[in-house]
Amino acid sequence: MPPSLYPLSGSHHLDRRSFLTGSASFAAAALLSSCTHSRVTTHPKFSAYPFSLGVASGDPLADGVVLWTRLAPRPLEPGGGMGIENVAVSWQIAEDEGMSRVVQSGTATARADWSHSVHVEVDGLQADRWYWYQFRTGGEVSQLGRTRTMPADNSLPDRLRFAMASCQHYETGLYTAYDHMAREDIDLVVHLGDYIYEGAANPDRLRAHVGGECRAIDDYRIRYARYKTDPHLQAAHAMAPWIVTWDDHEVANNYADEYLKNGTPPDAFRHRRAAGYQAYFEHMPLRRSSLPNGPDMLLYRDLSYGRLAQFHVLDTRQYRTPQQLGDGNKPPTPILLDPNGTLLGDRQRQWLFDGLEQSPAGWNILTQQVMMARVDRSPGPKVTHSMDQWPGYEFERRRVLKHFHDQQIKNPVVLTGDIHKHWANELIADFDQLDSKVVGTEFVGTSISSSGDGGEKPGGHAEILAENPFVKFFNGERGYVCHDITPKTWRADYRTVPYVTRPDAPLNNRASFVVESGRPTLNRV
Repeated sequence: MPPSLYPLSGSHHLDRRSFLTGSASFAAAALLSSCTHSRVTTHPKFSAYPFSLGVASGDPLADGVVLWTRLAPRPLEPGGGMGIENVAVSWQIAEDEGMSRVVQSGTATARADWSHSVHVEVDGLQADRWYWYQFRTGGEVSQLGRTRTMPADNSLPDRLRFAMASCQHYETGLYTAYDHMAREDIDLVVHLGDYIYEGAANPDRLRAHVGGECRAIDDYRIRYARYKTDPHLQAAHAMAPWIVTWDDHEVANNYADEYLKNGTPPDAFRHRRAAGYQAYFEHMPLRRSSLPNGPDMLLYRDLSYGRLAQFHVLDTRQYRTPQQLGDGNKPPTPILLDPNGTLLGDRQRQWLFDGLEQSPAGWNILTQQVMMARVDRSPGPKVTHSMDQWPGYEFERRRVLKHFHDQQIKNPVVLTGDIHKHWANELIADFDQLDSKVVGTEFVGTSISSSGDGGEKPGGHAEILAENPFVKFFNGERGYVCHDITPKTWRADYRTVPYVTRPDAPLNNRASFVVESGRPTLNRV
């Protein structure tokens, strides 16, 4: 079913509704419209190839998908070298790679006030099949993209194969993992956040950002353009549809709602957040239901792969309360059991619970950002947990796991990014009783490139595994995770590359786990 538009969390203030009065609301309403009161150029002239950022597709449904591109002949300049005119862009979607059997076509407007990005919501397609698409403007033709629709809502597919990725700091490593991912036999890609990093360019790193720390809209636009010029990332976008959500670096490190740990006034941060959110939408294959309005953007949504799997895509940044003990690893304290502490906000949490209870799917997937398992980070008798992750919001973390158990949610699987490590975790009902019942599974993916080469510590990670028996795998290399789902089993393959600071790293399958339907324990194979 199409993503539903839900009200925003009650933690948001009324003054946000009038933030950027007029301009943001008008642009949001008009962005995807084929009609505009501004002049539209139908025969543009470009100083260079305008499709420098590639093509992408996303948020597939049984009858449609979003097609994306952005015109940017000079992508690392403000405005992308496009000027102030709106531009007509034609598109086609076909049943074959040669684009000879076109099933739909049309014209979209690349609006200057939305960075000449194009979002086409195609519907009326056949369920569960591959399509190819392309854009044209001013005599220029885009790269060819491949996408697919989801199976019919009432069908039970035999199989779903997808990859998950996160944390792709451009400066600290090459996107070799995406080169390998683009060769995988998969139906879609799930991105779990940290698509960009907002920090200032560092000339001492492997490859540099452009400009200082991102604060204004052009800063974020140029940063996305820098990342999207990478050919391996473009190839991964062009080979299959993506389901995306953000984490923190799309705006600022470890922000919580409208609060930054550096003491930035909330009013000032709302302006920065509005810029980050608009640039995110401009560069992602998202539907109009996610159009930002100033510093607000609806990103949580459901996407179904027939009755085999349902993706519950979460946003654990926009509605969270500030970390009560600050960042870092801290010992447990009753403060963390404050019922007002939240990652999700009241409305998103209720939406999630309702969606889990009503889901007809055999596998219920929480597509989200930060680790849910309560991992003890300190060896020996000392106990510490990460405050930026679910253990920093312990009341809500327990509440979600209790919901899995009490409502007998069918096969809950949590997908996580953020921490630049591979983990395989069993989610137990009571982390104070380490032999308590397993109520869910968590697969944590490492980074594509963030933190550089990574690697395995001499002797492995015995101390992590000894302190946390529910952790069944821990690995510090770069890479991604491939998932292969059937009605009876879920298999996760942890792919790694040994280095990202030089090209052509080989791909390894470092570990594989299978979960049986109805039995959430991890079985290494």
